[in-house]
Formats: sequence, C-alpha cells, structure tokens
Amino acid sequence: MTIRTRKLFGTIALLILVTVWSLVAMAIAQAPLLSGSKLAQGIYYVVIGLGWVVPAMPIIKWMSRPDR
Repeated sequence: MTIRTRKLFGTIALLILVTVWSLVAMAIAQAPLLSGSKLAQGIYYVVIGLGWVVPAMPIIKWMSRPDR
C-alpha cells in the first residue's frame, strides 16, 4: 500500500475516531455524577479532551510509515 493510500484511509479513520469520541464524550458528560461537581467536570473534560490522542497515535504512525 502506498503512503498516499495509507494517508487517505488514515484520515478517514481519524475523522471517524474524533466523531465517535466526541459523541460518546457528550453522552457521558450528561451523567448526573458529573453535573454535581465542578471538580469532576474539570477532570473529566481534561481527560476526555486529551484522551483521543492515545488511540490516534497508532493511526498516525501507520499513516507516516514509508513505502516499501
């Protein structure tokens, strides 16, 4: 697979990841446990806001792999 094709598939995968991640994060943010505490909300939004990077790293690494 050429790097150009990997970047196309990787971009699509990243768009799907970010979309699903944000929808799930919004659904969880509506939980009564989070709405009761400002501290819990702050921690939640920091963790969720940075958390999508961990599953995105292997996709980006795969996308930037050189052709063989």
